[in-house]
Amino acid sequence: MGHRIGDASAPARLAGTDEGIGLDELALAARNHGLPLEALRHDRTPPGLHYVLTHYDIPYVPDDTSWRLTVGGLVRRPLDLDLADLRAHPQVTTRVTLECAGNGRALLTPRPVSQPWLLEAVGTADWTGVPLRLLLAAAGVEPGAVDVVFTGADHGVERGVEQDYRRALPLEVAAGDDPDVLVAYAMNGAALPPQHGHPLRLVVPGWYGMAQVKWLRDITVTDREFTGFQQSVAYRLRQHPDDEGEPVTRIAPRALLVPPGFPDFMSRTRVVRPGPVALEGRAWSGRAPVTRAEVSTDGGLSWQEAEWDSGTGHRWAWRRWRLTWTATPGRHVLSARATDAEGHTQPLEQPWNRGGFANNLVQRVPVLCTDTVADPP
Repeated sequence: MGHRIGDASAPARLAGTDEGIGLDELALAARNHGLPLEALRHDRTPPGLHYVLTHYDIPYVPDDTSWRLTVGGLVRRPLDLDLADLRAHPQVTTRVTLECAGNGRALLTPRPVSQPWLLEAVGTADWTGVPLRLLLAAAGVEPGAVDVVFTGADHGVERGVEQDYRRALPLEVAAGDDPDVLVAYAMNGAALPPQHGHPLRLVVPGWYGMAQVKWLRDITVTDREFTGFQQSVAYRLRQHPDDEGEPVTRIAPRALLVPPGFPDFMSRTRVVRPGPVALEGRAWSGRAPVTRAEVSTDGGLSWQEAEWDSGTGHRWAWRRWRLTWTATPGRHVLSARATDAEGHTQPLEQPWNRGGFANNLVQRVPVLCTDTVADPP
């Protein structure tokens, strides 16, 4: 009996009732990582703390590699660019919050079996690169163009399909200037680290992480909608396996709380002292600017509006909020939620989908307030 590439991968599935995290999910969790929530205090996330999700292997790209980016398809003047060619174009730096489309997946019931994110799949950085619209203008997009397809150098198999990682954007998004989509070569003022796409990646402000193609090597303009695996099979909002589903695109509003006090090692329950406790966190949305952050200290029964820090001028990055809570002895559940200018807000009960995508369920942080103090070790 022959062996097929599909024998290397299993179909998508939901975890069974009371099924714990499996070794396959644990292996994914070990190679990908989230932002420790205490690092929300950084305006810009240090690269080593920024979340990472890599579908396949991280390509090995030595510094002396002659990396090239091609721009072709439905264009008048195909481009073949090296890194020096790209740097000769005008550069833009934009602060952008990136969030994985599956953030919060492991909290759903039933749980989609995949990368078991809790709430930490997020990060914010200053990305520097060339606006994509300038490259498309230099190539001369032909009439009738519909999609722009991006191909990374990461290669693997997923649900039986061997593939390079590919995603597409509608032409009006790819060629737009509000915001500029970037072909980025720097993160926080330094060259991209390997796990963040060295030497080139796409940065699409406001969109979930699946759109931010890393190790970018080819851009192709097409006269039809792209139907590759990551576009038409993965990253769809489905209730049933045979649903066509809606595409995952822009980031839903979310607020996250910096866990206050100090943690228990295993449970991560936070411990605080009685009295005033400074609460802070971040809020963001890829749909419209966030306009409100609220905090609950009683498990969502009541809410108080938080105060924003002074404006940062970074439309596509998270905003810092603050609130002072007077803690009393006992157990509490703290939560935060965001609302954007279009009225989108976070739910207390999360609508479910098979992929666990675009999940912005309100965060719950268990806190123990005690007036007893352990002797120092």
